[in-house]
Amino acid sequence: MSRMPVALLFPGQGTQKEAMGKLWKETPSWEITRQISEVTGENIPELLLHTPGERLRRTDLAQLAVFSVSVIAHAEAVRRDALGGPVVASAGHSLGEYAALVAAGALTLPAAAGLVAARGRAMRKAAEAVEGTMGVLVAAPLSEVAALTARMREECPDVWVANVNAPGQTVVSGSAEGIDRLAREAPSIGAKLIRLQVGGAFHSPYMEPAADTLRTALKNTAFAPSHLPVVANVDAEAHSGDCDWPALGTRQLTSPVLWEQSVHTLVGPLGCRRLVEIGPGRTLAGLSRRISPDTEVVSLDTPSALD
Repeated sequence: MSRMPVALLFPGQGTQKEAMGKLWKETPSWEITRQISEVTGENIPELLLHTPGERLRRTDLAQLAVFSVSVIAHAEAVRRDALGGPVVASAGHSLGEYAALVAAGALTLPAAAGLVAARGRAMRKAAEAVEGTMGVLVAAPLSEVAALTARMREECPDVWVANVNAPGQTVVSGSAEGIDRLAREAPSIGAKLIRLQVGGAFHSPYMEPAADTLRTALKNTAFAPSHLPVVANVDAEAHSGDCDWPALGTRQLTSPVLWEQSVHTLVGPLGCRRLVEIGPGRTLAGLSRRISPDTEVVSLDTPSALD
């Protein structure tokens, strides 16, 4: 196994699925589910083993499920020395940023679990108050997507860039009307819109009420004064403790996830030569290979992948 500088990547909401914890139940790190249950008041083993897939789409439950599997997988990977080199940085996609903060030593597991629970509840409430949705535009450059959405907002439909995921893959967020119209106009920039099954218009101004709620929870949470670098979604810059994580976490709810730029930061200035996705699914590994084809990328999404 190579021993190159490693960056850890943690996935976000949308990677949840029914019985997603089954593979991890017999590992020593399953004990983490008890700790998260105590902090959040949710039955995490029940959530990860028996909750129907349709119910898992609920924003607050989806986020707790993905976070829980991610931190279990990380703990098990560390226990088995399966990361393949020294960890020098981490990053997470949206919700995944909280698992990244735990892995970097910026947050304790209980503190992060409490924040994830508060964040999920706040986002669900905001989405119920103002209905919205999301879609992914494929095969168009970011500049043209940004120009099209800006032009549409001048004519009233709400639509914004939400995730800059990889070359030719940009997620948009807004009203149902805005996403419908964007689907019709996408061919004008050589793109196609694929609708996402999500509970709201995340990473847009529609989440401002949730940001207000989360801001208080973040300010009441202790972050370590120094920790391994975490590349933040909102600015794609590495932060190692000399920063305002409550401000970054609050901005994240209403700002685009700069994932493509974040990967460039990991493999560029931070010198990471191995990207290790930890948690459910392999979405980030796929994006990372498109962003940085010459970088080694692996997914640790099952216990067997750790061997």
